[in-house]
Amino acid sequence: MDVITDPDVDAVWICSPSQYHAEQIKAAAANGKHVFCEKPLATDLSETVEAINACSEAGVKLMTGLQRRFDENFKRVRTAVEKNEVGDTIMIKLCSRDPAPPPFAYVKGGGGIFADMAVHDLDMSRFLAGADPIDILAVGSCHIDKEIEKLEGSEAFDTASCIVRYPNGVQAMIDVCRQSSFGYDQRAEVLGTKGMIQTDNVYPNTAKIFRGDFTGNADMPYDFFLSRYNEAYVTETIAFCDSLVNDTPVPCTGQDGLAALIMAIAADKSAAENRWVRFDEVVQSVYCVGPMECQLVAESDVFPESFRPSSSTKDLLVPEYDEQKGRKKTGFFGGIFG
Repeated sequence: MDVITDPDVDAVWICSPSQYHAEQIKAAAANGKHVFCEKPLATDLSETVEAINACSEAGVKLMTGLQRRFDENFKRVRTAVEKNEVGDTIMIKLCSRDPAPPPFAYVKGGGGIFADMAVHDLDMSRFLAGADPIDILAVGSCHIDKEIEKLEGSEAFDTASCIVRYPNGVQAMIDVCRQSSFGYDQRAEVLGTKGMIQTDNVYPNTAKIFRGDFTGNADMPYDFFLSRYNEAYVTETIAFCDSLVNDTPVPCTGQDGLAALIMAIAADKSAAENRWVRFDEVVQSVYCVGPMECQLVAESDVFPESFRPSSSTKDLLVPEYDEQKGRKKTGFFGGIFG
């Protein structure tokens, strides 16, 4: 708390365990500090809304850390979509497979494979689609670490797949697995009406071996996320600093973090109930009697007579810093998200 209350500090980076994020965001905002917070902004939806509103009401910037948006490979795919280089988008494919499964203690209480792992890919599908999604169908299973099968919900999964539907019939297909024997396997592909763009895995070097019995990369792909995304983390940090120095909109907002969490919760619900789940169903689970008084409907004993759950996040959120200043970046947070 010494850093948060220090008058010489203008901004804070929150990279603590997830369960402390919301409390620390609110404390930073109350002390007038701009905030960069690693995903998730909070561990549940109501706390996430409150954390975003705390920054908005305090008039400070809030940037969500979703580092894949700053990776040069994924950025190039987004640029191709924006410039219509492969025509109108038909289909998006994303895969994310970790080098090795995490320990049981990490998985237990971690929120499940959709919130803990697939959230990056769900966010990336929205980033590449350039639009807000409509609904999702998700399934999960366990193949690697049978010990986790005794856990609740999607914490029992080490493998999962999702289909996300976007406007104009665009489909996004995502598969994730907690183990890949050949290092990080994280690729993206967009099929358009005029062509396709895809990324490859990232290797420590470009050296290749040519032999009678083998032709290919001399070394395996990176096997640690800090190595794989080192440049993305640097670029992300520079982007936040630039927004502070030049008072420009942050490139990954609190609303982006909220959207990613909504998508992960919907995926979890879909896998549990074996059905398509609309994202506005998740938004309707939260009501706010004030910007800092939000609650999950399922946890409420008394439902206010004058209130009906919102199906639009804009009904839950106070305008963010850049919206208040009239300098909000051109983006997309409409449709079912508001």
